Amino acid sequence: MSAVSAVMVYGLSACDTVKRARQWLDAQGVQYHFVDFKKTPPSAAQIAAWAEAAGWDTLLNKRGTTWRKLDAATQASVVDAASAVAVLAQYPSAIKRPVVEGGKVLLVGFDAPQWSAALLGQAPRQVSA
Repeated sequence: MSAVSAVMVYGLSACDTVKRARQWLDAQGVQYHFVDFKKTPPSAAQIAAWAEAAGWDTLLNKRGTTWRKLDAATQASVVDAASAVAVLAQYPSAIKRPVVEGGKVLLVGFDAPQWSAALLGQAPRQVSA
């Protein structure tokens, strides 16, 4: 049973990380609603809220294809939260995926132990060497 109700998952349906994250959610029995950025891009206000909560540098996926394909001037223009939000609103595929909202939880990117703690209320397991 999920510790967090009303989970929203944002991303791209074709993204491998989003696919893995959704499979994990299904395996854990977490009910969620998926929003595809291509069909329903997030608003600038929503991106700004994510950037404030998680940090704009966390939200911006500089390792992704979308970012790497942007011209150098656009990349160089991203120096703070406001400039990052402007670029991410124009290029939502440059947002690190998935973004998960649920209650007071905001997760950016897929990390199973972190998700277990945040969404299921389970502490990450400590592995001793």
